[in-house]
Formats: sequence, structure tokens, C-alpha cells
Amino acid sequence: MCQSDPATPPEDGESTIKHSRSWLDAIGPGILVAATGVGAGDLAGGALAGARLKLTVLWVCLVGAALKYVLCEGLARWQLSTGTSVADGVFKSTHPVVRFGFLLYVAAWSFCIGGMLMSACGECAQAILPIGEPSFGRIIHGIAHSLVAIFLVRLGGFRLFERMMTVCIGVMFFTVVLVAALSAPDWAEVMRGLLIPSVPHADGNGVAWTLTLMAGVGGTLTMLCYGSWIREKGRVDISAMRDCRIDLAAGYLMTAGFGVCMVILGSRLPIDQGLRGANLITQISIDMQQQLGEFGMAAGWMFRIGAWGAVFSSLLGVWQSVPELICEMLPESETASATRNDQLPDRRRRYNTVQLLLGIVPAFCLPFSLANVQLVAGVTGALFLPMFALALLLLGYTASGKQSGFRNGPLSTGVLTISLLLFGFLAVQRFLT
Repeated sequence: MCQSDPATPPEDGESTIKHSRSWLDAIGPGILVAATGVGAGDLAGGALAGARLKLTVLWVCLVGAALKYVLCEGLARWQLSTGTSVADGVFKSTHPVVRFGFLLYVAAWSFCIGGMLMSACGECAQAILPIGEPSFGRIIHGIAHSLVAIFLVRLGGFRLFERMMTVCIGVMFFTVVLVAALSAPDWAEVMRGLLIPSVPHADGNGVAWTLTLMAGVGGTLTMLCYGSWIREKGRVDISAMRDCRIDLAAGYLMTAGFGVCMVILGSRLPIDQGLRGANLITQISIDMQQQLGEFGMAAGWMFRIGAWGAVFSSLLGVWQSVPELICEMLPESETASATRNDQLPDRRRRYNTVQLLLGIVPAFCLPFSLANVQLVAGVTGALFLPMFALALLLLGYTASGKQSGFRNGPLSTGVLTISLLLFGFLAVQRFLT
């Protein structure tokens, strides 16, 4: 399409298209945060919380998303102020053993989350398109999804990845919200749950489940990947902070909406408390067909498709962004971290190697029960959140922080401190149990 004369007003249709593209481009990184952060565990955790605590904890989804927003906003402020990632800022201000320890932590988390995502994709795809016995079909689908994700990321780079994630998040948002509406909840009770904070007793487990739901909204370690996504968008200085706040608000509003919908569904269905992850999601779709009357069949299949969109978008996001994150953390990669991959052949080879390992090694988990792997992933994810909040609180006092002018205002400091206390309590609880 040729460009129009700047002095000539564009046609209405052309103006609308350009505005639409600009709007989608502006909130792209926030959509990626939402799509990557919401997986099978988050959807299942929301359903379980709804089954146990009912609609009284809907407010927790809003608070959890708000806390994650502040964490990501702090990450963006640091990166745009200093030109370096949060991880790089921490490593430069601490002993080298911190880098080594955190790399081990990321490796353990990547293995566990990779196995969980491949298993979840296999489970959801098997529910839509069965292949042989369920256990066999889950393995085949899981491996196939991993290979397809690697192929897509390498085929079209960041642009194709962003478009694929937008499609997946659109499918997930539309189907989950519509199915929650079809479940015919008590809308007055929904509004009370959103606006009036309360924590049910739940046989003494109300606080634990509330904090677990709060931590599960919006992902954990994948939040660090936001830094590489805004760099792909050309946001390199503090003047881009407004764009980051807008796209993070859009992403976490969407994330909060997913959490609310899953709590509503969990409160309306007979949830089996012994199930976890993708197995629970499959059972929810079956329960919908039995419990929701004339809409049951359509709702059940829509939810299967929406759940698949959730877990595949999460897998796609992890396969694209976590290798980049690991490459930035490896020693002698500081220069490469600020440069595009395709301009550095050595860094590209390193990225491809890490991505291939991430896409293949966790497949060895597929034939086995993932109960222990899920436990490790839950503990490592819970440990990251207070570490992240503490890092953002302390970075302003480092030499790089003072030189760049990075600082947390009173509101940010207060919210980060609350995040540190809440997520720290949850991390200790998860570790001890």
C-alpha cells in the first residue's frame, strides 16, 4: 500500500486500520505477559479456590493482578532508567555466587514448568482430539506441541510469536468469559465478592487458599521476560514508561478477568479436590456438559478449546522468552543482552541450544506422574515473588540505581513491601508443607 500525502486526510477506513494496528502494537507486551502467565495451573487453581471458598474471594484476583502490575512496572522503570535488566542489576551489585545460584534456580524451574506445560498441552489436546489410550495420547500431543512451538518461534521470530500469542489469548479470553457467563452465577453475589474483601474460614485453610490464589494470578518468573519484549518493541529509555504502564494495565486486567471467571466456574461445579492441573481442567469440561443443561455440551467444548489456548500460549511464551532470559544471565552476556539476537551469531546459537534443551529434556517427565514436579514448580514459583519484590526495593540504593535516578515512590514502596510480606509468607508456607 502506498503512503498517502501527509497534507491529505486519510480515508476513514485507512485511518481505522492504522489506529487499530497502532493500538494492538502498543499493548502487545502486556498481552504477552497475560498469555504467558496464565496456564493450566492458574486456571485449575482458580477453579479449586472457587470450589472451596466460593465467590467471596473474587476480590483476590483483582489484588493479585494489581500486585503483579506493580512488580512488572518496577521492572520496566529499572530497565528504561538504566538500560540493563533487573537480573543484571542484581548480579552487578552482589557476589558472583548469586548469579550461579539463580541460574540453578532458573534451570530447576524451567525443567519443572516445561514438563508441566507439555503434559498440560497433551492433556488438553487429547480431550479435543483423542489419540489411542489417554496416557499415550497425552505423551504424543505433548511432544508434538513442544516441537511445533519451537518451529513457530524460529520460523517467524518475534512478530509471528506475537501474532500467535494474540490469537491464543483471544480464544482463551472469549471462551472462558462466555462459559463463565453461561454458568448463570448469582451476579449480585459476584459484585459483593469483587467489592467487599473477606476471607472464609474454610476449615482453617481460608488464608492459605487466599494467598495461593493471589500468587497464582499473573505468573511468576515469566514476568522477567517482559524486559526482552519491551526491548523488541524499541522501548529503550524512560520516555517509553507511559506505553509500558498502558500495556501492563491491559494485560493484568485481562489476567484478573481470567481469574474471576475461573473462580466463578469453580463455585458452580462439583470440583474434585484431589485433581490438579490439566486433569482438573478436563474434568471441569465434563462437569459442564452434565451440569449446565442445554448449554452444557457447547460450554464443555468451548472450555476445552479455551483451556488449550491458555496452556499452548503459556508454552509458546516460555519457549520463546525463557531461553532469552537464560542467555542474558549467563556470564559474559551483558553486551549481547542489549543487542538483537539476529545481529549476534554466537548469541543466536546459544539461544537455539537453550531453547532446544528446554523443548526436549522436560519430555522425559511425560510418562510419569507430575505430582512431585508440580510441587517443585509451585515452591520455586512462590520463592521467586518475594525475591523479585525485595530486589526492586533494594535496587534504588545501588550505585547504578542512584546514578540513573531510579527510585520507588511512596506508593510503589508500600505495595512492594506488601508483596514481599504476603508472598514471603506464602513461600515459607509452601516450602514447609
